[in-house]
Amino acid sequence: MKRYRPEIEGLRTIATLLVAVYHIWFGRVSGGIDVFFVLSGFLITTSLLARIERDGTIKVFDFLLGLAKRLFPQALLVVSVILLFSLVILPSHMWQNLTPHMLASIFYYENWRLAFDAVDYLSQGNDTSPFQHYWSLGIQGQFYIVWPLLIMVSYFAAKKICKTPVRKTFLLILVLLFITSLTYSIYKTNINQPWAYFDTFARVWEFSIGGMLALLLPYLKWNKNINTVLGWVGLLIICLTGIVLPVSTVFPGYLALVPISGVLLIIIATDNSPKYGVQRFLTLKPLMYLGGLTYGIYLWHWPLLVFYQHYADTVRLTLFEGIILLFITLGLSLFSTRVVEASVRPLSIKEHKNKVVAILTISLAVTLIIGFGINKKVEATQAKSLQITENMEDYPGAIAKFYGIEPKQVEEYMPSEIDLVKDFPTFYQYKECLGKDSTEVKKCSFGKQENPKYVVAMVGGSHSVHWFPALEILAEELDFRIDSYNHDGCRFTDQDKQKQLTETCLEWNENVIKELQASPPDLVFTTATLNKRPDVPQGYINQWKKLDGITTIFAIRDNPRMAENIAQCLAKTENPADCAISREDGVAAKKPWEVTEGIPSNVIFADLTDYFCDDTTCPAVIGNVVVYRDNNHLTATYAKTLAPALKNPLEQALKKSKE
Repeated sequence: MKRYRPEIEGLRTIATLLVAVYHIWFGRVSGGIDVFFVLSGFLITTSLLARIERDGTIKVFDFLLGLAKRLFPQALLVVSVILLFSLVILPSHMWQNLTPHMLASIFYYENWRLAFDAVDYLSQGNDTSPFQHYWSLGIQGQFYIVWPLLIMVSYFAAKKICKTPVRKTFLLILVLLFITSLTYSIYKTNINQPWAYFDTFARVWEFSIGGMLALLLPYLKWNKNINTVLGWVGLLIICLTGIVLPVSTVFPGYLALVPISGVLLIIIATDNSPKYGVQRFLTLKPLMYLGGLTYGIYLWHWPLLVFYQHYADTVRLTLFEGIILLFITLGLSLFSTRVVEASVRPLSIKEHKNKVVAILTISLAVTLIIGFGINKKVEATQAKSLQITENMEDYPGAIAKFYGIEPKQVEEYMPSEIDLVKDFPTFYQYKECLGKDSTEVKKCSFGKQENPKYVVAMVGGSHSVHWFPALEILAEELDFRIDSYNHDGCRFTDQDKQKQLTETCLEWNENVIKELQASPPDLVFTTATLNKRPDVPQGYINQWKKLDGITTIFAIRDNPRMAENIAQCLAKTENPADCAISREDGVAAKKPWEVTEGIPSNVIFADLTDYFCDDTTCPAVIGNVVVYRDNNHLTATYAKTLAPALKNPLEQALKKSKE
């Protein structure tokens, strides 16, 4: 087996350039990361097996320290630069996520951070983090920790238990890992692809197949003419994966076998090098040279792209802009590789262990000091933003419309930019009450808990919950208890003709109906309409009919959906009118229930559209309060100001429910 395979350097270059090019010009994923995972499995398995067969053990600390010596200097440098430039370039509503993502990147769990964000309804739609690309490094870091331990277990089992060659034992373990992980990956990708994409366990099979290849390669000897064809076919597969497949929405299930098959074909084909094989291309000097810079290129290209997109207020880069960004990436990679990494990498672990540990520890400490210094700056900015609450009469929000007053001009709106995307209802602090991704009905109670005059069930997803701040205020005034039945990303319906809801959501709807029938509240508070749809969805009506004669439905018209994320829009303009939409684009001209048949008699509708739109426009800021924290969810601050407008129709409905 070859100790050094120069074609792998060229393959690294191709994979890295695919990642960068697809990010920069196409805004999508190429499958290049999957190539890296297979190569890591192949190379680390080869290296570690050679060590244990030679020495009878693996010095795990020395192995990991050697990796850290190569990986940490550039990774920590880029983290520090991201932190510093984020304060200068990124809008302040993105600052709160800097420290959490910094820590996740430094300690190699960014993939899990992003996995939880992917399924966290409140985090969906957030701006892309400049640390996001560290997810793949996180998975590889976890792999580097586990793999030597796995090989040592295999070695012990081979020598003491199985009495078989270590390679044969390890191959059996890899086959089991491959089958288990691929099965899990296919399952998880099918039911929750955003989570699976960042899930380490759904990616283990990619490393396993690289390890299996390292063990089986000596037995895969094919005709050189066949190898010539297969090698070029493998390269073509890798290059076309991102064009043919929507990688970011279907990986890492079985379709990830497509680019992986390309890697396997190239490594097998180049092991028995044909004269005109793909290795002639992969070992070209430019590709070999860039191969040594691929780690730096990967680290630098993403934050540069994110920063430029915010600086230039663009999503897609022109050909010229992208080329310039690539050249800057290359220049920074040269510096971080040839200067920063090169100052540590030549040090021998055997002879300079303490020195290496000291350098890496100091580097980590400096990065953490920068990170927590940035965090102090963020906290100070947040504290300053709280000062505006001392003069609340200047921030009436919807109350300005309710009383027909014109608020005075202010320098900053509420919530402030830094707090805007996190301005959630307090309801979300109670994790035990959140029902997303569960068929279980979770009931929590708020408001007037002792001997309330009424019980109001708040049923549905986030568009029901974002009224919670107003309901909390009114619960005290109108003497009612709020019972929450929440399932974010779901609606109170029994149909999904548009295929927008999960099977879990629909099953939850069946269960919540049974719960409401068994213990009926005085009033069910839920949404009456869906976006700009001109009629009431039939699935809503079906659910209401199941409660006819049991309880009263208070169905409130859905708020407008804005053209873009309001936090992002306000960050790039001084005039909030730039973020407004026309009333025509925001809501249907007629009230949907007036043109829909079959609505049961137990339903009372409420329409507060006039507190979101005037005759012509649906603004982003009303009464000096920002209405939306994204493009469709109300800020908790604005929702509180809707309490006076909601009070009368809700009070009338409560009285009617007792008749």
